[in-house]
Amino acid sequence: MATYTLAAIAEHIGGELHGDPQGIISGAAEIDKARQGQITFLANPKYKDFLEHCKASAVIIDAKAGAQPAQDYILVPDAYFGFLQAFLLLNPQEPLLSPGIHPAAIVEESAVVGENVAIGANVYIGKNARVGNNTQILPNTVIMDRAEIGSDCLLHPLVTIREGCRVGDRTIIHSGAVIGSDGFGFAPHGGRFHKIPQLGIVVLESDVEIGANTTIDRATMGQTIVKQGTKIDNLVQIAHNVEVGEHSVIVSQAGISGSTRIGNGVMIGGQVGMVGHISIGDRAQIGAQSGVAKDIPPGEVYFGSPARPIMKTKRIEAVLNNLPELRKKLDQLQKQVEQLSREKSGQ
Repeated sequence: MATYTLAAIAEHIGGELHGDPQGIISGAAEIDKARQGQITFLANPKYKDFLEHCKASAVIIDAKAGAQPAQDYILVPDAYFGFLQAFLLLNPQEPLLSPGIHPAAIVEESAVVGENVAIGANVYIGKNARVGNNTQILPNTVIMDRAEIGSDCLLHPLVTIREGCRVGDRTIIHSGAVIGSDGFGFAPHGGRFHKIPQLGIVVLESDVEIGANTTIDRATMGQTIVKQGTKIDNLVQIAHNVEVGEHSVIVSQAGISGSTRIGNGVMIGGQVGMVGHISIGDRAQIGAQSGVAKDIPPGEVYFGSPARPIMKTKRIEAVLNNLPELRKKLDQLQKQVEQLSREKSGQ
């Protein structure tokens, strides 16, 4: 771990220092765990009370938090991002492998491997595949024929990149992910399901991150595409011919059915399920465990199963929570009506 003065950290993150510029910082930690010599952050005003017992030497404070700690502090517009910058400065990322090809790796003669590439043990790189400069491919990863991996990528152990698929620069793919598995396409005929050849590819653009054990199916024809800057969590399934826009987020265990279009800046919560052939507008947000069966307009927040505008879902939930009491009242009213009916009949 590196050591920096507070002045150097403030300059690096573009903040305004209040305190000793020569104060030494050698680490970073959460506000309730930080110790002397470490820096922490406060982004949310509701955690201001933590400052009273905080033992950190310095705090990165969000300008909107309205806090003034006893420690030295750095004022920034976005404390969460400022802390990330400081954390990376104090914890420089080292390559996981040294450049070179491990003797146990297999690289086909027709494959093209760039400069400063690290290829681990038992990696297979297929015919006419391409790997860009400075990319790290960790052990037991498979890159099939004609696949293309960009520069500065990191492929963790046991990743599979299937035939012809393309991975953009600076993309990170975690263990167990499969890029380019066959789409789930079958033609029913004569009481049987007949496999439809999946002849397309998957394209991951630059700065994408794919979580562990996530699967992205190749297109039937054309491309399944995940656009620039999108981050996908572990255990996500993306079906054939799906298009995911730029800088979107998909959380664990979500499933996106075939040919669905997801816009830019979309946020999809955990365990969301989507039918195929629908469109999700730019900047839409979908709450966890929602079931989406129709288009969602840009900028809307949907939640529930079936997914509805979130305020409508909250109103429905409020009624559902009161159903036991409503049932009691209904039973009482029914008894009163029956009693009145009997009394009227007896007249």
